[in-house]
Amino acid sequence: MSSSAGSRVVVTGATGNVGTSVVRLLSEDPGIKSVRGLARRIPDWSPDRTEWDAVDLASDRANLAERFEGADAVIHLAWAFQPTHDPATTWRTNVLGSIRVFEAVAAARVPALVHASSVGAYSPGPKDRPVDESWPTHGWPDAAYCREKAYLERTLDVFERDHPEVRVVRMRPAFLFKWESASEQRRIFGGRWLPGPLARPDMLPFLPDVPGLRVQALHTDDAAEAYRLAVHESTARGPFNLAADPPLDAGVLAGLLGARPVRLPRAAARSAIAAAWGLRLLPASPHLFDAVLRLPLMDCARARTELGWSPSRSATDVLREFLDGLQQGGGMDTEPMRGRKVG
Repeated sequence: MSSSAGSRVVVTGATGNVGTSVVRLLSEDPGIKSVRGLARRIPDWSPDRTEWDAVDLASDRANLAERFEGADAVIHLAWAFQPTHDPATTWRTNVLGSIRVFEAVAAARVPALVHASSVGAYSPGPKDRPVDESWPTHGWPDAAYCREKAYLERTLDVFERDHPEVRVVRMRPAFLFKWESASEQRRIFGGRWLPGPLARPDMLPFLPDVPGLRVQALHTDDAAEAYRLAVHESTARGPFNLAADPPLDAGVLAGLLGARPVRLPRAAARSAIAAAWGLRLLPASPHLFDAVLRLPLMDCARARTELGWSPSRSATDVLREFLDGLQQGGGMDTEPMRGRKVG
């Protein structure tokens, strides 16, 4: 591994689930000279060697190239999950905002770009065996999240061709959780008023078991470690899958909650989600549910071999910590991560 002493790193989306973990790890790294966190709202949280800039990536007036000047790496994490009923709005932030970031990296002559892609960029794949990074990344076209992640994979294909001097890394993590992200993720996917105590074992005697609902998870801090390693490893390029074992399904979750899994047809589950989403009672869309049922399991051998990365927590440990955070209203001192206990 090679690294330049005293690297300067800019992190977009620095106050969210992944951003807070990445900023914290970088601020604790003696090989990092400074961290500049970009976010729409400057937080009260102030790690060592970190400065903040208020930036809206959806705005043409962001002046990103000026903020990237002198950086050794840009880690691009900024992403908007809502409003799910208005995909044009998320497209402006997620796709057009990301393109502004890529163009600014080239204009400022930043040598490394580490981009947050996702398992959601992958085309439908198997649930009984893992796939490596060569699996197609065309997403699930009906889900805005997957469509946007897949589009940016194609955008980066062109960017890499036109700017071979920039070392581009694409992280493709599984679902990311930590105690501090519980309140934010409850709001994003379950709604502002969903009671956290529903995650208690005595509140859920039965758990729906939907065919195909088998996914991977990872602690956000473990994902952040991969980003940190990618900044230092000058030979790291291309995509890296990130996930922890074991894959999660209704059986695993029921065991954690002490509940009994009950088989529920896909159509019934989707109809219930679609009805709640249509009435604006549930932020998570049925289109994303369709995509989750089709996501492949990922093989993470490349990250282990080329980055020297491995998760420090199992997927069940991650889920247990997250459920605890739901019950306790886990959060942090940033606007997206503010904690709140409901119920």
